[in-house]
Formats: sequence, C-alpha cells, structure tokens
Amino acid sequence: MTTPTGGPVPVRDAVPVASAPAQDDPVDDGTATADLVLPLVAVGAAAVLAGYGYLRRTRRARTRTTPGGAEAGSAGPPYDGLDALDRQAGAALTEADDCVRASREELGFAGALHGTGAVEPFARALREAESELAAAFRMRQRYDDGVPEEPAARRHALAGIVGRCQEAGRRLDAEAAGSDRLRGLEAGVGPALALAEARFRELTARTGTAQGALADLGTRYPPSATAPVAGAVEQAKDRLVFATSRLNLAHQAADAGDLPRAAAQLRAAEGAIAQADVLLTGVERRATALRAAARLVPAALTGAEAALARARHRVDVPAAGADLDMPVGEARVRLRYADDVLAAVREELTGGPYDPLAALRRIVRALAPTPAPETGVLSAAALFVARDSTAAAADTVTTHRAAVGAAARTRLAEAQRLLGAGPPDAPDPVAADELAGRARELAEQDVRLYGHPAAGAAGEESGAAGALLGGVLLGNGPDGGPPPSFGGPDTRARRSD
Repeated sequence: MTTPTGGPVPVRDAVPVASAPAQDDPVDDGTATADLVLPLVAVGAAAVLAGYGYLRRTRRARTRTTPGGAEAGSAGPPYDGLDALDRQAGAALTEADDCVRASREELGFAGALHGTGAVEPFARALREAESELAAAFRMRQRYDDGVPEEPAARRHALAGIVGRCQEAGRRLDAEAAGSDRLRGLEAGVGPALALAEARFRELTARTGTAQGALADLGTRYPPSATAPVAGAVEQAKDRLVFATSRLNLAHQAADAGDLPRAAAQLRAAEGAIAQADVLLTGVERRATALRAAARLVPAALTGAEAALARARHRVDVPAAGADLDMPVGEARVRLRYADDVLAAVREELTGGPYDPLAALRRIVRALAPTPAPETGVLSAAALFVARDSTAAAADTVTTHRAAVGAAARTRLAEAQRLLGAGPPDAPDPVAADELAGRARELAEQDVRLYGHPAAGAAGEESGAAGALLGGVLLGNGPDGGPPPSFGGPDTRARRSD
C-alpha cells in the first residue's frame, strides 16, 4: 500500500511475537490478542454445545419408548424385528377375528333360509376356525403376561400366533365358494332379501320396546347400572337406517339385473341388521340381569356373612385354621376389609337406588381373596356377574369391530375361556369378570380414537357419521369397502358394489 505522499510504509510482521514489549504499540497488540482469544472462545463454546447435544441425544435414546411401552434403549437393535412381528401378530388376530365374526353373521342368515343341515359343512369350518383363533388368543394372552420370557421364545410365540390365524383363515377360505353356491345371491337375491326385510321389520318393532325399557331402567337405577348399554338404542336405529338404504339399493340393483351389486348391497344390509339385533338384545339382557341381580343381592349378602363367620373361626382357632393358605395376620386384614364392604353394600340397599350388578361384584370380589369357603350362592353370584360383563364386552367388540384392536379382543377371548374352562381347569369367574371389564374399557377407548388423525386412521373428520358408520358396519375402516362375507382374509371381501 502507498500513502498519498508516496513515501514508503514499513511492513509489520505478519505474526506477532510473544516476547515483543507491550509498550511498543499498545493498540495493535491488543487487537492481535483479541484475534487469538475470540477463536479460542468460539471453539470452546462449540465443544460445550456439542457435548450437551450428545448427552441429550443419549438420554432420549435411553428413555424413548415404543407405542406398546417397550423401551428402545441404546444397547442395540430390537430382537430381530420383534416389534414388527408383534404388530403383525396383532393385525393377524384382528383380521382373523373379523373373518370369524362376519362368517358367523352370514351363516346365521343362510341357516335361517336353508336349514341347519344345509349349512353344516360351513358351520364345521367355522368351528374349526374358531378353535384355531381361540388358541391364537390364548398364546397372545400368555405373551402379554410375559410368558415366555426369552427373546427367541417370544419370537416363536408371535410366529405361532400368526400361523394359527392364517390356518383359521384358510379353513374359512376353503368353504367360501361352497357358501356362495348355497346362498345363490349372484343368481337372485329374492328369498334372501325377503328374509332380511322380515328381520328388519321385527327389529324396528323391538326398537320402541327397548327404548322404553332403557328409560324405565334410568328411573330405577343409577347411571352406572345402564352404562354398558347407554346409547345402544340410538346406535341400533342408525344401523337400521343404514340397512334401509342398502335394502333399497339391493332392490334397485336386482330390478336392473345387476345381481352382483344386489348381492353386495344385501350383505351390507344383513351386517347392519345383525348388529342392530346385538344392540337391542344387549338392552333387553341388561334389564333382565338387573332385575335378577336385585333379587340375588340379599341372598349373596347372607351367604357372604355366613362364609365370613366360618372363616373367622378358622383364623381364630389354631386347629381349625391349620390349612390356611395365607398368614393369619393377612387373613384378619382381608376379613376386616370384607366386613367393611358388606356393611357398605347393606347401607346401599337401604339408601335409595343402587346398582345391583355392581353390588354383587363388590361382594364377590371382597370375599375372593379371603379364606372364606365358597358357598353355592356366592359361586352363582360370581358366575352371574362374569357372564354379564363378558356378554357386554362381546357386544361392544361385535358392533364396533372395525375400530377395536387386538388387545381388547384378546382380553375378551381370555375371559370367555376362563368362563368355559373344563377339566383339569375350573372356571374362574372373578378373573373372567376383571378381564371382561378390561376388554370393554379397551374397546371403548379404541372406538373413541377411531377415525382420529392421531390414531392414524383414514379420513379427515373423526365425526364423519356416514363414513364411520359404514366402516364400523362393514369392518373395513372409516372409508367403507366391500361388505365382508363368509370366508377368510382372501375371500371375505369378494363381493363389491
């Protein structure tokens, strides 16, 4: 560089010397020091931020969980795709259960028209599929309970569930063509359409009766007593409206000579009619169960108090309690708790409207963990409560199956197994009741999430009534689809309009 005077300008050293005296040029030396310090500060800050980011990433990796609650730690990859196989098993159970339920529905219509003898080959295939599916659900329940524990054995268990479900589907697929020949819908829907319309008229008449019965229950019992069937009449009406539309479309298609479309519309109407029947039957069954439970509660209280008296004798007298299967102190605590429950139930009986089914459940569960011997009335009460709750859970799964996942179906299947257990096992109504209640909770949770964007379901509006209703009825998601017919995964959706 040159100055305006044109005189030479001395060139400074490119790199300052550390030993240069500070007083030679205080301004320039300070600038050089800043040039050195600022990069060092920047490098140090970057190192700190990088370390912080690494710690956060590590912590997230260690605490992240999958939707099923399993940890996805940094110790290594999942056990050879165990999570993916888990999801596959759940989807297989749901699909196989849907196939069984749809096949059972259509078989009911076919049997009503052609007789039980004509449908026996298909009924046998359905029973075999149900047996395979029951085994798959049992394996899934054990898996959810943590059995087996080893990763390799758990992989085998999931693969076995998928295999059982596939076998159930194959049994139904093998008889689908024969079922079509028996029904003959593609050749003409006249007789089947007449049968469906007759059932439709019957259900329409029952709707008013069920609505009156539900209103009467509301005046006699608290809301908890009718909670499992709240809204059932309205849902039945929705399904009957849906069935009306499909029956009309079936008539129009048949008149136009489009028999395949007529068959598809008829099957959709039959599905809606079958579900309306389940909903109305549930209301009628609930009314009957509440009346029967109200009659049973006083006898159950008397039997429970007598059983507690015998149990106290076993606990208080050393010789009598020699066969206790729990410490004496624990037995006394449980007996005191059972006493409190029975006292509370007696108070409810005299305090106004109460839920007799809930009262029976409290009596049975209070006595179950005590050393009180079983009595006939308590055993009957336990079975009564368990059968009612299992039926309510089954109704929810049946009438909302497009929305209900594998967990609810698995708990329901286990409750049904425990109720029908044969030798060497014995029925366990208390455990069955708990499982059935959990199944209904899970099913209702699935229904609430159905069609919601966060649930990953199709459709932009979770409240799109027509699409949701069609999806629930047809079992193919909120956007509807071909109505399911008798058969497995490969044939159940063969009818399409």
